[in-house]
Amino acid sequence: MSFSGQTQHNNKAEQIISYIKKSSGLALVCFEDHFEVSQILDGKCLGIAYVDIKNVIQRVDSKGEPFLQINFGHEKKILLTDTLIGFRPSELSTINMDKLPKVVTTPDIVSVFEAIQEALHADSLEGFEEIEVLRRVFESVLAGGEEVGFDLTREREWMSRIPAMSIKASA
Repeated sequence: MSFSGQTQHNNKAEQIISYIKKSSGLALVCFEDHFEVSQILDGKCLGIAYVDIKNVIQRVDSKGEPFLQINFGHEKKILLTDTLIGFRPSELSTINMDKLPKVVTTPDIVSVFEAIQEALHADSLEGFEEIEVLRRVFESVLAGGEEVGFDLTREREWMSRIPAMSIKASA
């Protein structure tokens, strides 16, 4: 595959594209100036411009599985695993970042939202405190995904329904 006008980024892009093609859970569409990688699990797609790729590092996780770390400018990076795209949660002043995983994925957004829904059914004050913590975790993961380029508009709308749900839960 050739990328006209992308000679300095060609090797980095080729390395990423080769990895995605061998993966079991990622899909790829290439364009002249960028490519899009999608997670088959949830259909979430991320566009990557060839010129934005600063560095590609081949790494291995604790189970011996290979993955790629892709560095962009401004300390932005993603991890490509066999099935998912990982990213950092966004730093929020209202949350202890040490308590969050260093890398999250878009399915984590669904998990946190499900935990919020479960906490809504709790009749205790602790349930409402838990909801507030989970809201901040949700926002951190959501913002982190948006910062790397995921369109999470639908997931952001989920949270806009929570105030009405919490009123209903307390009635």
